[in-house]
Parts: sequence; C-alpha cells; structure tokens
Amino acid sequence: MHRLSVYVVAVSILCGSAWSPARAQDNSLTVFAAASMKNALDDIDAAYTAKTGINILASYAASSALAKQIEQGAPADIFVSADIDWMDYATARKTINEPTRVNLLGNSIVLIAPKDSKIDNVTIGKGFDLAKLAGDGKIATGDVKAVPVGKYAKAALEKLGAWQAAAPKFAMAESVRAALTLVARGEAALGIVYTTDARVEPGVKIVGTFPADSHPAIIYPVAATTTARAEAAGYLAFLRSSVAKTILEKYGFTFLIRPTS
Repeated sequence: MHRLSVYVVAVSILCGSAWSPARAQDNSLTVFAAASMKNALDDIDAAYTAKTGINILASYAASSALAKQIEQGAPADIFVSADIDWMDYATARKTINEPTRVNLLGNSIVLIAPKDSKIDNVTIGKGFDLAKLAGDGKIATGDVKAVPVGKYAKAALEKLGAWQAAAPKFAMAESVRAALTLVARGEAALGIVYTTDARVEPGVKIVGTFPADSHPAIIYPVAATTTARAEAAGYLAFLRSSVAKTILEKYGFTFLIRPTS
C-alpha cells in the first residue's frame, strides 16, 4: 500500500475513535500539524499536558493532506499549516474558525546532503547550477504542486534560474520529513527542506541556504477548526506563550508575534 494510503487509513482510525461517544467526555485535543512541526510540537504538547492535564493527539503530514482531511470531516481541533495557501484553502471551505487564525512562525529553506557527502559549502544565488551539483543523483523535496516545502523550493529555483535544468532530477516526496529521510538514507544526493528539519536529522548536513528573497516568505499560520472543542482556545493561547516561543526558537523557528504570556 502506498505510504500516503497507509497514512490516510491511520487517520481514519484516529477519526473513528475521535468521533466516538466518549469524545465529548475525554480529556484530549486533536492537532493536525505540518510535518516539519513534529519535534518542536511534541515538546510543546508535553509541556501543555503537564500544565493542564489535557492530552494532545497530534497528527503530522503535509499541510495539503491535512487541509483536505479536515475538509472531508476529520475531527481536528487545531490546524497548523506550513504555508498561508493551505490555511486559506481551509478558511475558504469554512472549516477554520477565522477569528482564531494567527501567523505564528517563520522558517527558511536549505540545501542538504547526506552527512558523508563530498558536497559542502554551496553558494546559492543567481545562476546557481543545482542540476550539475546533483550529478547523477536525485534531489528530494516535497511535491512542488502541493506540499509547502516543495512549492517554496520550486519558487526559489525558478527565481534563481535553476529550475528548468534541475526539474528532471527531482524526487517528489509526500512531506518534508519524507524528503529528509531520502537524503539521510543516501537515496537522494541532495534535498531541499526547512532549516528546522535539517537540524533534527543527524544523517544530513546543510550545504547551503536559500536567500530569503528568492521565495515567498515562509509563514506558519495556526487556527482552531470550526468543530473545535472549547478547550482549543487554551491550547492556542499556549502556542502564543513565552514557553512555546522558547521551545520553537530552540528548534530554529522564528516566532512572528509578541508572546501573550
């Protein structure tokens, strides 16, 4: 079975339990979050549970997949997207409680290689020849038509004049973490992922950073869904707190708002 299909089945199982009669009485919230959020959000969720006693059921995948699952009725309380487009998609379909929406985080994209690669210290700028750098190897990133990291990567390469030659070498992954894994395993010679992902994977190294002006600003909006439980407000407030800010910055995210507590 395709990995995405396996994931959808897993989410369906989660959704089935979440819709059970016990859902109204249980002490949990369900968070759908971009795959790149996993390490940082796991730490935040642990801190939130320790403080409140409320358990967080976190489901990580590409923002595109999560937005569509919410649209199809998956009972998420919170949605964290890795780009504005997929939050806009959810908002347009009235699955997001728009007044709760806030642009919480920023990130950057980097070029990575397996940790033992001979490629090192690449200057990324106009005329950057990614195709030549990859040689006979593949370049991994998220699906450039849907997955936020892939969309950012394609935009940057188009602006730098490197996309057309490099496009045939791309291995499109279902999420940024899947792309990261391909590089860590040596199945791709290079990859384009978020800085935060590269920092948590010991099997890769950062060999170059894309200029911030080469792609749209990388922004992570967060919001409660229209079906969210009342407790979601407390979780959103915690995401905006100084405790969450400290955790997120430790992983390399940029906190875009002033902490509320």
